[in-house]
Order: sequence, then structure tokens, then C-alpha cells
Amino acid sequence: MSNSKPAYKRILLKLSGESLLGDLSCGIAVDRAKSIALELKELHDLGIQVAIMIGGGNIFRGIMGTEAGMDRASADYMGLLATVINGIALQDAIEKEGVITRHISAIDIKAVAEPFIRRRVIRHLEKDRIIIFSAGIGSPYFTTDTAAALRALEIKAEVILKATKVDGVYTDDPMKVRTARKFDSISYLNFIKKGLKVMDTTAVSLCKDNNLPIIIFNLRKKGSIKKAVLGEKVGTRIG
Repeated sequence: MSNSKPAYKRILLKLSGESLLGDLSCGIAVDRAKSIALELKELHDLGIQVAIMIGGGNIFRGIMGTEAGMDRASADYMGLLATVINGIALQDAIEKEGVITRHISAIDIKAVAEPFIRRRVIRHLEKDRIIIFSAGIGSPYFTTDTAAALRALEIKAEVILKATKVDGVYTDDPMKVRTARKFDSISYLNFIKKGLKVMDTTAVSLCKDNNLPIIIFNLRKKGSIKKAVLGEKVGTRIG
């Protein structure tokens, strides 16, 4: 029998840009954004305060530009701007479901997003507005995973939920290694020692230092976000 009482009051959800792809090879699938928005509305209706850190890999990934010969900082800034585009799309989708949303960009871009002011963001959450963070922390060389950990700590989130295309942390990439074994849970230190790649090491170290749990789960399994916030067994818990 499932628990109907949320295990967490305030969460930070890390969404990759790829989560907005749907069946597209690049860009934003509006129907996919709508599907995610519906799941987020369910959390909102449960009284959970929701913040989201959005990635940009469906449009441009900084590392790809670097590998092609671009200056790392320039490529990373392009990737950060891609997350702003995704933030606008996700805000539109969520507000179409009747939930007030605030888009917060770490890069000053006032025409489409508010600047990050910690106390104001917390007040938005207290007023039951969904928060979308874009542009990471506004600086190159930092992943959106690390930005998610930092923002989660700043807003006093109780957990980071990282939505991926696999259903947890494995000994190897399960897409490539058929014998890869899944961890139901793993300590921060073991995750770092094993060099596991599903989340950035810097982000995990930051969570370790501040005792902030992380749950890695498969977004493609409908209802997984809700199961995670209700404390049901889903994905892998790092902590």
C-alpha cells in the first residue's frame, strides 16, 4: 500500500535538457514538456515546494563545443543560454496547467527571467510557486549538477531528485554493459571512489559535506517523481 503523505516538504528536481526531447533528435518537444508539467502539478497539489534545475543538452552542450575546438568558457556560456531557452519552455508548460511559476536565471536576462536572490526565491516557494533555475550558477566550468547541489543547499531543499534515462546508479553504464549491477543505495564516498558517472563528482562532494541526500531515478517511468517524494522505493539513493 503506497504512502500518501510526502516524505519531503521542499525538493530540488534536476532535469536534463534531454528530458524535453521526446522523439526529437534535438530541440523541445512541446508534448514532452506538457507531460513533465502534469507530473510537477501533481507534486504541487500535494503541497510540496518544488524547485527545478534545468539542463540544456537538447540544444547545446558545452563539452561538445569544447571537443569541436571551441574555447571552453565560450562553449559553456552557450550551454548556459540553452538552459534559459528550456526554462522559458518549461515555465510556459507548467503555467498552462494553472500553477504559478517563477523562472530564475543565474545570468542577468531580465526580459525573460528574474535574477537569483536567495530570500526572494525562498519566499516564492513559501507562496507555493514552482521555481525553475536556469543558467546553472552563471559561470563556465561548473555543471548543472553542481549548480543543482548549490541551489538546493541555498534554498534548504531536503533532497535532490535527479531525473535520468536510467533507473538508478549502476556499476557500469547499463546501456553499454549488460552485466551492470544496480545499487539500491550507495554512500557518497563509495560513489566518488568508484568514479561513477551518473552525477558530477563535485555535486556529490557538496552534498556529502552538507548531508543532503540524492535520489537518481528514471524520468521515463511515469509517476517516478511522485513515488520518490512519497518515500517509495525508486531508483538509487546516494547518502
